[in-house]
Amino acid sequence: MKVIGLTGGIASGKSTVSRMLRQKGAYIIDADEIAKDIVKPGKPAWEDIVRHFGRDILDEAGNIKRKMLGKIVFSDEKKLKLLNRITHPRIVDRIKEELEASRRRNEKVVVIDAALLLEIGLDVLTDEVWVVVVDEKTQIDRLIKREGTLSYTEAVERIRAQMPLEEKLKFATRIIDNSGTIEETQKQVDEIWREIEKEWEDSRRKT
Repeated sequence: MKVIGLTGGIASGKSTVSRMLRQKGAYIIDADEIAKDIVKPGKPAWEDIVRHFGRDILDEAGNIKRKMLGKIVFSDEKKLKLLNRITHPRIVDRIKEELEASRRRNEKVVVIDAALLLEIGLDVLTDEVWVVVVDEKTQIDRLIKREGTLSYTEAVERIRAQMPLEEKLKFATRIIDNSGTIEETQKQVDEIWREIEKEWEDSRRKT
């Protein structure tokens, strides 16, 4: 089983690449979906977050208002670190569980789709690290458009809260440039996938 760590800055288009890889047959472990699941009402991470951040961050159904919590933590480094201490270990544990389940199912290619892949050390679980890149202006524009309520300053704060792109690229096995059209990104993914399939066939012949 080949394990790929897919990462990139916020609003870099990582999810777009992830969808393309899913269509190719890769099994996707989505760290963001796991992050949403572990903070559902009544779960241990939810209880820890409410205890530290108060019930004002909850909606009427008891769900954490992610945008409100985001505004709190991305403007206060200490609060961001606190939230990370609550959530990151649980996210890592769940990803390890999903990897084990994937091995039992004999998955061919598994992709760990995680914006914070490198920051929380998930790269040690992978065979390769793929980094999706865009220029910062495009990243800011996409983030503001996606979130709808962010100011320019808030968008920059969220981008700067992550590991700089230059640092991420030091870990990259492969780089996917998502600054252009969807067709240009698809072409890069197609080419990389062909290389993976060739590696797979070569390894089968050797055995």
